[in-house]
Amino acid sequence: MNQPLEIERKYLIAYPDTQALRPRCTAVYDMEQTYLLSAPGVTARVRRRVGEKEEFFHTEKERITARTHVERERTITRQEYEQLLTTRDPAAFTICKTRYCLPHEGFTFEIDVYPFWQNVAVMEVELEGEDQAFTLPEGITVLREVTEEPWMKNAALARHIPTEAELL
Repeated sequence: MNQPLEIERKYLIAYPDTQALRPRCTAVYDMEQTYLLSAPGVTARVRRRVGEKEEFFHTEKERITARTHVERERTITRQEYEQLLTTRDPAAFTICKTRYCLPHEGFTFEIDVYPFWQNVAVMEVELEGEDQAFTLPEGITVLREVTEEPWMKNAALARHIPTEAELL
């Protein structure tokens, strides 16, 4: 059986002009991610996503390389979501963010704006292979790639949010 792989690159970007960004996006979501207790080597979370409708997801990830991990994600009911919240990791807090889904040259760049940073945000893009070529969208100021920086994963942010000074 083939494992469902997610291959992505992640960038620290200058805080975008969200008013100018919104009309360029195919979707904008407000999201809450809560990390759950899980087996060693597995990151588990539940996500509440609100856009045109409210949706709930359960996701488990296992890292293979800095850019690739096995990802098992399924849509769940509100009841399942609330039940899974009872297994939350007590050392992690819920991450809230607004995600802007920006299409560009056949890719969808996901720009996450967090309430705890005023000058930076995070942008990621999913790829078919680790070395797949792409161009970054216009109007986005990339400060640096953070794909291989483990403290920039949402699961790590749920435990410790670096200050903007630490990031720059």
